[in-house]
Amino acid sequence: MMERITEASPQFTARLAGVFYLLTILAGAFAAFAGSTHAPYSKIANLVATLCYIAVTFLFYFIFRPVSRSISLLAGILSLVGCTLGLLSFFHIAPTRINSLVFFGFYCLLIGFLIIRSAFLPRILGALMAFGGLGWLTFLLPALAEHLSPYNMLPGIIGEGLLTLWLLVFGLNPERWKKQAASQS
Repeated sequence: MMERITEASPQFTARLAGVFYLLTILAGAFAAFAGSTHAPYSKIANLVATLCYIAVTFLFYFIFRPVSRSISLLAGILSLVGCTLGLLSFFHIAPTRINSLVFFGFYCLLIGFLIIRSAFLPRILGALMAFGGLGWLTFLLPALAEHLSPYNMLPGIIGEGLLTLWLLVFGLNPERWKKQAASQS
């Protein structure tokens, strides 16, 4: 069904991704600020943020599939691993100590690359997403991430925030998306 929606209206899909991205950001910010003082609300907000980001992941797979099916799939897998790990970490049952933001760093790098290669979104958004991904990748080394905090989070917030805003306001260029999709068939 998602495939039919995407092919029928890439503009709708892009705007829907923007809505879910905004919900992810808002719920994630609430979870972070609620923290341990309002733990039940924080856990619910974290779950909502994760579910919304999973929706973004699937929508982005369909949006960027015409650019590169394999890279879009790899990005989606990395995002789903990050979502799963983030949720497990939040409930203190993660099987590893790797920060889930590392997976989102690779995800943002790949999405940035796909945006740059796409014909239907501004390349500057891709560059900002890739730069944001580099910020998230500082979490590979916890001591470095702690030393650079909160500045290492700023590129990701800016890149993902501007992409969200763009998708909500402008969506994507549907004619260029369809042309790029036709060339991949």
